[in-house]
Amino acid sequence: MNPYDLFKRLKLKTIIGTLPPSVDHIEVDSREVKQNSVFFCIKGHTTDGHDYAQLAVNNGATVIVAEKNLDIDMDKATLVIVNSSSRALAFAANQFYNFPSNEMNVFGVTGTNGKTSVTNLIHQLIKRGGESSALSGTIGFDLDGTLYESANTTSDIITTQRMLVQAREANVKNMTFEVSSHGLVEGRLWGVDFDVVTFTNLSHDHLDFHGTMEHYGYAKGLLFSQLGQDLSKQKYAVLNLDDDWFDTYSSMTPFEVISYSMERDADFSAKNIQYLDNRTLFQLESPEGTFQLETQLLGTFNVSNVLAAIATLYAKGESVASLVERLKDIPPISGRMERVHTEAPLSIYVDYAHTPDAIEKAIQSVMPFKKNRVLFLVGTGGNRDKSKRPTMAEKASLADYVVLTTDDPRYESYDSIINDLGQGMKHENYALIGDREEAVRHLMSIAEPDDIIIFAGKGHEDYQIIENTKYPHSDRNIALDVIAQRF
Repeated sequence: MNPYDLFKRLKLKTIIGTLPPSVDHIEVDSREVKQNSVFFCIKGHTTDGHDYAQLAVNNGATVIVAEKNLDIDMDKATLVIVNSSSRALAFAANQFYNFPSNEMNVFGVTGTNGKTSVTNLIHQLIKRGGESSALSGTIGFDLDGTLYESANTTSDIITTQRMLVQAREANVKNMTFEVSSHGLVEGRLWGVDFDVVTFTNLSHDHLDFHGTMEHYGYAKGLLFSQLGQDLSKQKYAVLNLDDDWFDTYSSMTPFEVISYSMERDADFSAKNIQYLDNRTLFQLESPEGTFQLETQLLGTFNVSNVLAAIATLYAKGESVASLVERLKDIPPISGRMERVHTEAPLSIYVDYAHTPDAIEKAIQSVMPFKKNRVLFLVGTGGNRDKSKRPTMAEKASLADYVVLTTDDPRYESYDSIINDLGQGMKHENYALIGDREEAVRHLMSIAEPDDIIIFAGKGHEDYQIIENTKYPHSDRNIALDVIAQRF
């Protein structure tokens, strides 16, 4: 591609040197630079791409895009100085890959809790309807059934565009993104042409990054602004009427808003809900009439997630009756109130709950089936939002016995994390155990017949991050190992 085409939309730029006649690659990681690449210097939380510009030149970059003048070998590369490397990258990546999101239905889901469940439901419902589908989120990049690893819930600009290109080349017509607040603030989805964007809920999380709940809430709202202003296009916002941010997000887009609710009359609402230990039943009120709905997903929060997914696909023209029928056979989402199969006289669930609201709802979801005790294990990550820790333990106090531990301790000590958590406990029936494997084994060692056990915080994850290294870890496998010894 002619590099001039990558930068022609930028009014403010300084080109030092002569642009090469063509470039073959664009990169943000100097280690990935190949011959004849454009390297964009992006400032991150821990590293600054400007520090690696000369290394990129050594690896074959012929164009360096930066926000300041750099001391690089000008005999080998041209320097393009811009006000924002990230914005320049968004323009360039979309131009380089020929705007792939314009050629498919693109769904985006944001919120504190439920993003993974809703995006997976959308993805599975599309596939069960006979269409091709791709999904990017916490579990990775699922390209119509083939799963690839990804580093973040919301990937960087180049990775996002490359996933869209892969989907386009595979003739996939539907792409769903799990959208994080970090990704929105950092512009990782700039240039993605969304058709339907969906909001689940907003509760305490990530205040180490956003500072206040207000800033966190407005960060999520960037997704609805990203629908744009071109009313010749058919776009929709699907919003949770039960959340206090409904009106704010409604005001952020000129496009039609479709509401859903468990508590109020909405475009999609749930009535007469029955919570069973292996499925959930409710009456779905919709624009196309009333339906008796059955799902294998468990808990109150999953009723809301189901409403969100159905409303999202209805916005793009799907029949509600067809969606209700397809939903019956979709299994629980991996690591989201997922029941662990065992012959022992226990009920064991693994869940990703790591916010106060999610913890409360996870425990409440099993209370109707309680025969003996509810045992709950929860941890939180090190070097992350400390302000939510006591509240997490306060909500965990709904359980009869609680083990407070760690998720990914990173560089923070066990004692620092669990002592912060312990400040919120409302009863004395708990243990502080920093080592998560030891914590799981302890909880399983005291389990009695008819207990309900929930391991929260890791969900589908099969690793722990200690310092900057990932170590294998599975709550499920450790629990099953103890069961094999005890029962």
